Amino acid sequence: MLGDKRSGTSNGNANGVVCVDESSTTSNGHAVESATENVEASTSEDNSLDAILVRIGQFGRYQIINYVLLCVPMVFNAFFSISYVFTASTVVHRCNITQCDSPSSLYEEPWLNFTVPIKNSEWDACTRYSTVNQTFLSDPSSDMCVADFFGNRTERCGTDLKFRDEEKTISTEFGIFCNDEWMLSLVGTINNVGQFVGIPIGGFFADRYGRRTMLAFAGALSAIMGIIRSLSTNYYMFLVFEFLDMAVGSTLFPTAFLLAIELVGPKRRVAAATIITIFYALGEGFLGFLASQVQDWRWLLRVLYAPAILQILFLWILPESVRWLLSQGQEQRAASVLRRAAKINKRSLPEDQLDELITTNRTKLRQANESPYPIMQAARFFIWRIANCCFCWFTHTLIALGLSLNSVNLGGSKYTNFMLNGVIQIPGLLLPLIIMDRIGRRYSLCASMLICAICMGASAAIGSEDYAGSLTLFLIGKLAITCSFQILYFFTSEIFPTNVRNSLLSLCSMVGRIGSMLAPQTPLLAKYYEHAPSILFATFALVSGFLTLGFPETADKVLPTTMEDARDLNVVRQVYSDDNEEQEEELPRKMC
Repeated sequence: MLGDKRSGTSNGNANGVVCVDESSTTSNGHAVESATENVEASTSEDNSLDAILVRIGQFGRYQIINYVLLCVPMVFNAFFSISYVFTASTVVHRCNITQCDSPSSLYEEPWLNFTVPIKNSEWDACTRYSTVNQTFLSDPSSDMCVADFFGNRTERCGTDLKFRDEEKTISTEFGIFCNDEWMLSLVGTINNVGQFVGIPIGGFFADRYGRRTMLAFAGALSAIMGIIRSLSTNYYMFLVFEFLDMAVGSTLFPTAFLLAIELVGPKRRVAAATIITIFYALGEGFLGFLASQVQDWRWLLRVLYAPAILQILFLWILPESVRWLLSQGQEQRAASVLRRAAKINKRSLPEDQLDELITTNRTKLRQANESPYPIMQAARFFIWRIANCCFCWFTHTLIALGLSLNSVNLGGSKYTNFMLNGVIQIPGLLLPLIIMDRIGRRYSLCASMLICAICMGASAAIGSEDYAGSLTLFLIGKLAITCSFQILYFFTSEIFPTNVRNSLLSLCSMVGRIGSMLAPQTPLLAKYYEHAPSILFATFALVSGFLTLGFPETADKVLPTTMEDARDLNVVRQVYSDDNEEQEEELPRKMC
């Protein structure tokens, strides 16, 4: 989510999102946050490490091998974070009409016109027309399946249902229909509560025991939780293991993201960060394909989770983060990783450069506790900016994840819709790299959100009868919110001063996670009015889109170091760089 994020998510998604929720932190800072400090630090240690990365190859064979491996947990994280769209979805059904239905009858029958009412252009799933003559026999009789036996009054049909497809979800397994469908939506909310709890805990353990260790154990444990969930004997067991799954596995995205970019040279970090994020979107699309082939929720979970147990092998085949090793004072292990990278890339690495790295790192560790942390002062200084930022994050996670969840409720095949929902995020992730520096962060963010709002409002106006039109508007809206969410990550890291940047980014993201918790409930609104979710998303995108114009513009400006620098961002202060190469090195620091 992104998240749907990002929202992913989305990211955050809510997510989306789809997107990474790397900014939820503990007292030691989240995994991504810690690497962010290292990436953007101006100390000699960081400069020496970047210089070494340039010398041994910014994206050589060594980095490519590890990068490809790290794309795997990104795909698995997409599976884990949004599989409930299919495992906990309702299935298309209608009342079983005892006067007309037989064991061989289909979901679509000609006599439905006078036996079942139409709701939102579909046969009503939970009501039927009551019979006028209540003395009919218990056995179906052909002469009773006529319009004269049915009136205009409706009645509930209970659990006696006729299904359109062979799909099996927890809805069919545990008898969750009609008035109980809120229990299905609750699964998505519990999933995001698990992420809310798991991301900061995972960040703590990643800071304490290492990125690689956390990635391997979190991936394997999450796989075990998923397999156990496939054995659930009741709804509440399923719910508990849905929470545990994300509580241990939600850290996969930020941890893999960190490891992927930390050993890449400065000029390649933006591309590396963007490409690995794309694999989350591809994971969503592939999930839709697998769900279309395996329509039994138990077997689908096993197909998605069983291969993920192999992530425990990362303990032996992946190197530990060099920056984490340096932060822990393990300079010799860090030097060993760099020597191996240089050897595989067939580059030379002078020992005196490694010695300089070790010396400057030890100096940095001795001075680590000397920097001030005026978080309360910043909260008073930027109260409006923080409030606006929190609302913007809330809006993005709500819409990014909400669109992913509502994609299966569009007309046509829900599997195709969900696959398209994943694939359309790819251009949405790439587009910010083109427009941010050309028209600025603020206008890019505002324009993307307004386009999303227009598409959502227009889709409500044209109605679901025009499937092609509503799907097109939906996909453009999804692309727009994905684009704006990616811009938001850049933007949020640029509008606050260095010594509180990570903490305020964390605060905005944590508030945003509330949106991803509420997003799974939005499909329930369609029970009352078909276009209610679209109108809700349009309203939030419209309001938040205009509010983003209250942010200062940060394109081509130096990252603020002090409170005064951040306050004066509206004063034009160009980045002091005359060549494109230096500007390229500045961008990854802003992104993180």
